[in-house]
Amino acid sequence: MYPELQALEDQLDAAQRDAEAVVSGLGEERGRWRREAGSWSISECLDHLAITNRVYLKAMRPAALHAREKGSKRRGPAVPGVVGGFFVKSLEPPVKPSRRGRAPRNIRPRTEPSLAEAFECFLQSQDEVRVFLRENEELDLAKIGFRNPFVPVIRFTVGTGLEIIWRHQRRHLLQAERIKQSAGFPAG
Repeated sequence: MYPELQALEDQLDAAQRDAEAVVSGLGEERGRWRREAGSWSISECLDHLAITNRVYLKAMRPAALHAREKGSKRRGPAVPGVVGGFFVKSLEPPVKPSRRGRAPRNIRPRTEPSLAEAFECFLQSQDEVRVFLRENEELDLAKIGFRNPFVPVIRFTVGTGLEIIWRHQRRHLLQAERIKQSAGFPAG
């Protein structure tokens, strides 16, 4: 695997380890606990990540398939372009209050999903991202464009989309860890 793609896969692995650490020893009650009304629980953070992974994959798959059909071969590393790079950096924790907002409707978590189910969905979505990465590693991921699934007038490269996935995961796994550290979090 190419170095930058291996780095992406390493980040997916790190996110999975972080998720495992967050849920370790939690029961359903603690996994569904919220700091306050309207905030997300740990299970909702994981559910949101699984849903977001799948929405991005759904947007990127047709572009990758089209590129494969055209015979598009890798010519360089899969790194974000200028606009994509700006967006990717905006996802890095700590997130500025001005960059926080409501998740788009199509990636909001289900209300109070079970922790076990949300975690399993997250793990499955991670595997789907890894498969996508491996199936398309020979394509020119830095040149294949797809429409942003939330703002269709913006186009990203598939390489940017893959970067967004793991950085978005890091953001919400930190959120989940902060929930565990909150005053009032139920004792185990």
